[in-house]
Amino acid sequence: MSGCGCPGSAMFTFDKKDDAEGVSGAPQASQLRQWPVQLHLVSPAAPYFQGADVLLAADCTAFAMGNFHSDWLRGKSLAIACPKLDADQDVYVEKLKGLMEESNINTLTVLIMQVPCCRGLAGHAARALKESARKVPVRIAVVSVHGEVLQDEWLEG
Repeated sequence: MSGCGCPGSAMFTFDKKDDAEGVSGAPQASQLRQWPVQLHLVSPAAPYFQGADVLLAADCTAFAMGNFHSDWLRGKSLAIACPKLDADQDVYVEKLKGLMEESNINTLTVLIMQVPCCRGLAGHAARALKESARKVPVRIAVVSVHGEVLQDEWLEG
């Protein structure tokens, strides 16, 4: 691990052997229910968000978690974002408020990485919940770079 810069940019090498666990000859079906998925591109008015359970996932989470599709995405509409690299993030709060107020979503699950720069995405969701006229249950889950859930809690509206 490098000693300088953002901890989220630090290099890691994982000593892993090819593991047959979870690997089969049959491809696993994607649980993706819509397109687009980038938060900048989605519309809160889209029909797939109406009354939905929504997953807002930091870009890296799907790559860190081998069970992302089956355990986190199944049955949810998706938006992805990167709080470090994406520009114009004030739009995020407005989009999330739109999902809460216009789309009448059931729940919002925010899945972020453990690195400090990823916390901004949880902050955007908390701000949207605070500013929204409609209080929606918001779940924040923090994932390690090894794909383990380190923290999982619901925010109070």
